[in-house]
Amino acid sequence: MLRIAFLVLFAFIGRPALAEDGPPSILVLGVFHFANPGKDVVKTKQIDVMTAENQSYLDQLANRLCEFRPTKVLVELTQEKEEEFNDQFAQYLAGKLSLRSNEVHQIAFRVAKKMKLDGIYGYDDLEIGWAGGELSEQMQVQEPDKLSLVQEEIAAISKEIQRAHLESNLRELLLMSNDPIWDRRNMDLYLLTNDVGSGANFIGADTAARWWHRNLRMYANIQSHAVDGARLLVIGGQGHTAIFKQLISIDRRVVGHDVTPYLH
Repeated sequence: MLRIAFLVLFAFIGRPALAEDGPPSILVLGVFHFANPGKDVVKTKQIDVMTAENQSYLDQLANRLCEFRPTKVLVELTQEKEEEFNDQFAQYLAGKLSLRSNEVHQIAFRVAKKMKLDGIYGYDDLEIGWAGGELSEQMQVQEPDKLSLVQEEIAAISKEIQRAHLESNLRELLLMSNDPIWDRRNMDLYLLTNDVGSGANFIGADTAARWWHRNLRMYANIQSHAVDGARLLVIGGQGHTAIFKQLISIDRRVVGHDVTPYLH
């Protein structure tokens, strides 16, 4: 009997993920960019995810994320980049590619392979720019005190994140990247300048709106995969996932899941 039960369990684990009945489920994993491109406002040196210890943790994390039984893995890539990364995924499956330091390779590829998925899907959209430079120029001329306040806040956040990368392990950093307090702080940074130009050109509100506009487009791409029975693992930078979680909490057509238990 024990041998039969083991064979049944092995056969189940080896099958590709199948859609289930019911509304789509979404598990959002916020991350810092493992291979930091230096494009974020907050810039820090960061932990090396390629050490033996962190590679072991990432493999364990992939195993735990598989317990969610994702039917699709969605990542912060444009649809143009999706094809390029799926070519890399095919090479990875064939044993011809070593995982690189970005989160798509380190998390998405591992989970997709373990779940026997065909590939990963991109949801990013880059057509809507943030236009932060114009906002800074206006504050420098018209509201220098506000600009100083913003710069102080960015410096404080950068210092805290830098200290975390020097003193914390990878698990603790990912918990931080999914902490509701940090999610709120991330979104609040854009509201700090929302009133710049109020009653005149509304450059602060319009700049913040461009950020939310981009994220609403990204969420629209996620929604396109959220069919009945789908179980979506969505991986992205915390600046985006903080907003996704808010949208999911409002969206009555999907069921959101807390990623925190999977990170321990």
